[in-house]
Amino acid sequence: MPTVPENAPEHCPGTGSEAAGKAEACAGCPNQSICSALPKGPDPAIEEIRHKLSNVKHKVLVLSGKGGVGKSTFTSHLAHALAEDAEKQVGVLDVDICGPSLPRMLGAEGETVHQSGSGWSPVYVRDNLAMMSVGFLLGSLSDAVIWRGAKKSGLIKQFLRDVDWDDLDYLVVDTPPGTSDEHLSLVQLLTGGGSGQGAGIDGAVIVTTPQQVALIDVRKEISFCRKTGVSVIGVVENMGEFVCPSCGEPSTIFPRTTGGAEKMCEDLGETFIGSLPLDPRIARSCDEGKSFLEEVPDSPAVKAFRSIVDKVVSFCEAKNGKKEDDTGETMMETEW
Repeated sequence: MPTVPENAPEHCPGTGSEAAGKAEACAGCPNQSICSALPKGPDPAIEEIRHKLSNVKHKVLVLSGKGGVGKSTFTSHLAHALAEDAEKQVGVLDVDICGPSLPRMLGAEGETVHQSGSGWSPVYVRDNLAMMSVGFLLGSLSDAVIWRGAKKSGLIKQFLRDVDWDDLDYLVVDTPPGTSDEHLSLVQLLTGGGSGQGAGIDGAVIVTTPQQVALIDVRKEISFCRKTGVSVIGVVENMGEFVCPSCGEPSTIFPRTTGGAEKMCEDLGETFIGSLPLDPRIARSCDEGKSFLEEVPDSPAVKAFRSIVDKVVSFCEAKNGKKEDDTGETMMETEW
C-alpha cells in the first residue's frame, strides 16, 4: 500500500509506487530524492511473516473503535476460553503498544522475554497459552512508550516475524482503539496489502458498548475492515445490562438509545454475535490476572461469553474449510 509522506504535493504517487520520486507531481517536492531511493515493490517481510506464521491455523483480530469498551478484557477471556481445550495451542499478541494491559490481565506481569536462535520466545501463561507484549520489554510498569508511527510499525513487524510461536491453533491479536498506524501495519503485513500473498487473517471481532458515542466509532471500524478486506466475524456488545451478583436482577446502566449494537448490525448488514452483561467480578478477575470463566463459572456473563466464543470458533473453522476447498484463486481482491 503506497503511503504519502508529510508535506507531500497534491498528486503524490506514494512512497511505495514505482513512480515515487519520478512523477511529474514529484518535481520540487522536498522528499523527491528520498522517495526515488526507496526500495520498490512489496515489503520482503510479508513473505517472511507468511513463512513464520504458516504453522498458525487461525488468526483473529480484536478491534474497537473507542477505548474503554472492554476490548482487552474480551481478548484475554477469549484466549482463556480457547485454551480450555487442552488439545488446542493458543497465542495472544498484544499490539497495543502504548497501553499494554494484557500482561496484567493474563497474570504474566513482570515476566521477561528471552531470545534464542529461532526468535523471541513468548511468555507462557499456561501450558497451551502463550503471549507476547511490549509490556514485557519495558523496564518498569510506569515506563511510557513515546514512539512515532514508524517505530510502532517496526515493532509490530518484529512481533509477527520474530516470535517463535511454534504450532498454534489460534493467534488472537489485541489492537489499540481506532484505525491508525498499528492497524494498517498489522493488516498490510498479514495480508500482503490485499494481494492475498500474506499469512492471512480469518477475521475480526469488533467490541463495543451500547451507547451511541461508542457505536459511531464502531461504524468507522467496520468501514476500515471493509476497505482493507478483513472479514468481520461479528460485533460484541459489552457492558449490556448490569446483573447483580447477589440477587441476579438485571439493570440497565448504559441505555441503548439508538437500539444498541444489534440494531447497528441490522442496519449495516453485519453479524451481531452477542451481548455481555456488566459484572464487576470480571474487572476484579482481570486485575488479579485470573480467568473470570473459572472464577465465576455459573454467572450469566460466562454463559453469554461461551456462546460468543462458540460463534467465533465456528466462523474460523468454516473459513478454514473454505480455504482448503479453494482452487487457488486469490481470496482477497481489495486494493487499499
